[in-house]
Amino acid sequence: MSTPSSQESTWGIVCHLAPLATVVLLGNIILPLVLMLTVGKDSDFVRRTATEVLNFQITMIIYWFVAGVLVFVLIGYLLMLALLVFQIVVMILGILAASRGEVYRYPLNIRFVRE
Repeated sequence: MSTPSSQESTWGIVCHLAPLATVVLLGNIILPLVLMLTVGKDSDFVRRTATEVLNFQITMIIYWFVAGVLVFVLIGYLLMLALLVFQIVVMILGILAASRGEVYRYPLNIRFVRE
């Protein structure tokens, strides 16, 4: 893969920031999906980044649902706190990687959507 252009790196950063800006009503998966299907057609970097972010956000929805169910046995509160910290930290790492022109591979990510 060639080094992404400045514009491609910016789109990669937008992919990682999208969930923070659109966290209401599953919006955290809409912008990465749109970027993957539009800008991703012209840029391998944006497509790979958007796919990774989309998979991570779908995975996090599942993890948050499980934590919500576990609230009834009280461990869910601790799990929710851990998920919040984890999600913020890895998203920041993804933003930093995109700014360097690298595709960040999220840890604990279930890859539902293939590149």
